Amino acid sequence: MYIQQVTFENYRNLQPITFLPEKGINVIYGDNAQGKTNLLEGIWLFTGGRSFRGAKDNELIAFHQNYARLQLSFRSREREQTIVININNHKRSAVLNGVPKSSMAQIIGHFCAVVFSPHHLSLIKSGPEERRNFIDAAICQIKPLYVASLSRYKRVLNERNALLKDIPQHRELEDMLSIWNERLAAEGAVIVMERRRYIRRLSESAVRFYDGLSGGKELMQFTYKTTAAEPQEESDIEEIRHRLLTALQNRQNDDIYCGYTTVGVHRDDLIVRIDGKEARSFGSQGQQRSAVLAMKLAEAALLGEAKGEKPVILLDDVLSELDPKRQQYLLTRLEDFQVLITCCEKEITAAHPVHISGGQITTAEE
Repeated sequence: MYIQQVTFENYRNLQPITFLPEKGINVIYGDNAQGKTNLLEGIWLFTGGRSFRGAKDNELIAFHQNYARLQLSFRSREREQTIVININNHKRSAVLNGVPKSSMAQIIGHFCAVVFSPHHLSLIKSGPEERRNFIDAAICQIKPLYVASLSRYKRVLNERNALLKDIPQHRELEDMLSIWNERLAAEGAVIVMERRRYIRRLSESAVRFYDGLSGGKELMQFTYKTTAAEPQEESDIEEIRHRLLTALQNRQNDDIYCGYTTVGVHRDDLIVRIDGKEARSFGSQGQQRSAVLAMKLAEAALLGEAKGEKPVILLDDVLSELDPKRQQYLLTRLEDFQVLITCCEKEITAAHPVHISGGQITTAEE
């Protein structure tokens, strides 16, 4: 899979531009605040995901404009495809190969990419939500229908939480909780199964990458912490559903008191350990960065295996955060991918340099 051409109109600070990246490593360089990250962010939107910087849709439109339009031409599965994204009225819409889609979720899985930014270097340090989002986003690109599972779970969770807030004033509503308990457990069981399958494969791949980064001196380990099963226990979906339902029933009084659901897959976590110690609390900065790098390389490898073709790799100003050894390891592992790297200087040899200034791609520095 590779990008042939991408066009931006009224997007962030980017001038109306058309970018034609090469198949190999592309280095997008220039001073700060010139549009390098905006370029990668715009490309990432074609995966169907939201901004990797957490921006709202209306923040993606250029100042003094009321819409933005992005178009991507890419080659996948031996054929050329196009996606058009329109952003207006604080929302996005998409057209895939000339066919309008009713939601952005319907383009997920067509154009696939893995993004690695300074924000992701804090993946280990941050709380459980960011690690859950990392796992869920990775699964969605491999299994687009997983988006629907997440959506159904969130909808049921919101309904249960609304009911929990009403019960203290209307005790007769408490009997209705059993309905939402059953539905939340059923939807949650599907999510747990998919997460555990993915984490098992991610672990196998990431451990090998971390071994290479550390020179075989340290061991990386993953544990999926969930209320649905013991860490190392194998369970079928019915057993997971039963465990979730039991947990919800046991915590029902606490949930009524708190006014929200205190157990479930929305509170699960991915625990990363280095030599048996939790990396979040005890890992050095270098170990944490290497762990995230290994996870991202594993994500790219698994996505490539699942799709039968390698995804596009987007690296936003991460090389400066890595020492020369890890920089070289990363670039070596990405030789067969189309890669877009942003940095301040065109320091990488054997790469295609692209200069950006004032939101405009130029052939040479001005």
